[in-house]
Amino acid sequence: METTSPLSAHQTPYKKGFVASLMEAASFRSSSFEEDTYIVSNLKPSEAKALQDLKSKLTDPKSMWGVPLLGNDERADVILLKFLRARDFKVPDALSMLQKCLTWRADFGADAIVEEDLGFKELEGVVAYMHSYDREGHPVCYNAYGVFKDKEMYERIFGDDEKLKKFLRWRVQVLERGINVLHFKPGGVNSIIQVTDLKDMPKRELRVASNQILSLFQDNYPEMVARKVFINVPWYFSMLYSMFSPFLTQRTKSKFVISREGNVAETLYKFIKPENVPVQYGGLSRPGDLDNGSPKPASEFTVKGGEKVNLEIDGIEAGATITWDLVVGGWELDYSAEFVPSASGSYTIAIEKQRRIGAAEEPIHNSFTTKEGGKMVLSIDNTGSRRKKVAAYRYFVRKPSVCEAI
Repeated sequence: METTSPLSAHQTPYKKGFVASLMEAASFRSSSFEEDTYIVSNLKPSEAKALQDLKSKLTDPKSMWGVPLLGNDERADVILLKFLRARDFKVPDALSMLQKCLTWRADFGADAIVEEDLGFKELEGVVAYMHSYDREGHPVCYNAYGVFKDKEMYERIFGDDEKLKKFLRWRVQVLERGINVLHFKPGGVNSIIQVTDLKDMPKRELRVASNQILSLFQDNYPEMVARKVFINVPWYFSMLYSMFSPFLTQRTKSKFVISREGNVAETLYKFIKPENVPVQYGGLSRPGDLDNGSPKPASEFTVKGGEKVNLEIDGIEAGATITWDLVVGGWELDYSAEFVPSASGSYTIAIEKQRRIGAAEEPIHNSFTTKEGGKMVLSIDNTGSRRKKVAAYRYFVRKPSVCEAI
């Protein structure tokens, strides 16, 4: 990858507004959170003693997430430490929480819920869904409730108590699917990442459902979320936050990362590789991509304000087909693609004429079959903006077969 920066526009200092400063401060606080390794030898003496005390009080040979809680299974230590951590290693409180959770799981039928057909096909992949992994291997769960601004949709899903109970059951099912791929192993991947999209979320209408989900998850899934990333956070977030803040522990709040509208890709790229971020959030992952195995890695780069970047892909043979994916977080810049033949006297081919890419557009996905050797040049022109933007691209070159070359 080669980049050229012909312009370096003078930038005036940007004054942060109150809301921007508030959100930045919230993001800063969240960075203090450190995920537990669940390695017993790393515990403080008081924490190790609490674990042994809790184990000594267990008499009923029950299991949780397929892990027997009695015995010397190190996976059980991981689960018990989650309950202890959630209750500040106070053994009586952790034991009470664990017992209530076991009772709830039995009554709710949580162990078999993954296999149930709850009839929410229209919500799958839209409202709550597991999608790929973050940079550290945590499964990622996306939540987006903007569809419920449609009153008909809202009534169909939340119209009465029975419908709400069914939705909560479905939401637990989604979470259980993510938990099923966790390691429950010291030093392993023992929690998920949650990304919650607040765009168009009808805060007032979803107050009851939101509070019940938060309460249910916090009571029965302690330390199952390593980080909570809020994206497309609107200006009224402080009011929304005050609404559900009383239902959260201080440790839960420390896991928050808050990203205002327009910073979605920049925020998600910090935790998730672009090839694993859904296209609607500035990534390269399209529905169905993961069905074919791990995605091809993408190269990440930044486009500074006032800068034009040229990505040059050299050494393309005659008859080869090159396919490329390109995305810039927040777009609002100009893009073009051309093929430059190696032979002198040949003409440059404009594959995609320069055009403006809007903020909501999905990644570029295109291909071109060459008739002669040369290079591909993808141009990203951000000279009209002062804002730095994150970006990613990848390409595949299929060389011509022997028959095609003859």
